Amino acid sequence: MANDTAILKVGDKEIELPILTGTAGHPVIDVRPLGGNGYFTFDPGFMATGSCESSITFIDGGKGVLLHRGYPIEELARDSDYLEVCHMLLHGHAPDADEYINFKDTITRHTLLHEQINMFFHGFRNDAHPMAMLCGTVGAMSSFYHSDLDVNSEEQRLRSAHRLIAKMPTLVAMCYKYNVGQPFVYPTNELSYAANFLNMMFSVPAEEYVVSPAVERAMDRIFILHADHEQNASTSTVRLAGSSGANPYACIAAGVASLWGPAHGGANEACLEMLEEIGTVDRIPEFIDRAKDKNDPFRLMGFGHRVYKNHDPRATVMRESCHEVLAELKLDDPLLEVAMELERIALSDPYFAEKKLFPNVDFYSGIVLKAIGIPTNMFTCIFALSRTVGWISHWHEMLSQPGQKIGRPRQLYTGETQRKYTPIKK
Repeated sequence: MANDTAILKVGDKEIELPILTGTAGHPVIDVRPLGGNGYFTFDPGFMATGSCESSITFIDGGKGVLLHRGYPIEELARDSDYLEVCHMLLHGHAPDADEYINFKDTITRHTLLHEQINMFFHGFRNDAHPMAMLCGTVGAMSSFYHSDLDVNSEEQRLRSAHRLIAKMPTLVAMCYKYNVGQPFVYPTNELSYAANFLNMMFSVPAEEYVVSPAVERAMDRIFILHADHEQNASTSTVRLAGSSGANPYACIAAGVASLWGPAHGGANEACLEMLEEIGTVDRIPEFIDRAKDKNDPFRLMGFGHRVYKNHDPRATVMRESCHEVLAELKLDDPLLEVAMELERIALSDPYFAEKKLFPNVDFYSGIVLKAIGIPTNMFTCIFALSRTVGWISHWHEMLSQPGQKIGRPRQLYTGETQRKYTPIKK
């Protein structure tokens, strides 16, 4: 709502720009009048630009606050489950008991994939990166649901959302199984969302796989804590693709592709690579000293956060699950020993407190995924699985708002001005 105006003075000309205020966060200056006056804004990376209006997620990085539909992430991670969070992100409110049962039943009944999708995997090399397979197969799903691709129909949008939330765990597990040469495992309806995913990942026909309660709980928390994070790169990619009227599967495939970048979805994988570089507990002091040296390019991955300047609210809950999983599995893994000692030092060293370099959610989720037995090249796939509900919720919200236009950013042109062309034969 506009309750004030900003005045931009260009030479002798004054341009009035409305100041819009939301329910929380910074006010924004509506710069749309600039175009009619012959000017555009310049903001590489959109660091100071509000690209949309949304009521899904709010982040205050300075205070360490993350809210989904107004609910604090810490409370959701401790007291709800992933499907409850999916319902509130998609539908705008926490479900009551009946709504939850109906939503859970809907998702459960859509987990099975069309049998012909299995054939897509055999077109990939067996050592193909899981994200390459996921990107291709998500987009290919649009060829199986011709009757539900009208993006102007709310009913069809919601059916597509339910299918994507339900089928992503099945697809991600198939990417893993294809890599390791094991048969695909079909969904099991009596298991929870997280337990079903773990069963599809690790069970084999030769023997029964028993899902550990601590591992199931940790997996569910990883899904919750990565479900949405406001207008990040991949969410913005989904919205931009969706603004053209593209079908939901193409839009989510675009989100998967954006997430694949190491600057976005590869943070917990980078954290594990750092732990492997350190190698043993006795080498930690050396790397701590390097992290403190401004002239050394080494950086501690999984510490601090670009958005959260105080603490990552997701890390507090993920830390609990991390220690629960390690205590239950009792793994003898040098890498996990390095991780825990690194955490102890970081939480007790005044340097880290002063710089606010606390372990973030990627540090703990990477350790948990490693402990469960998930290879590092699958980490970003699991991130994509978790984030699908956020992507599809933003896509649905955007298409529900009147007057949406296709995205068309402007540029500051620095190339040649008009010049005469000489044909090559001359």
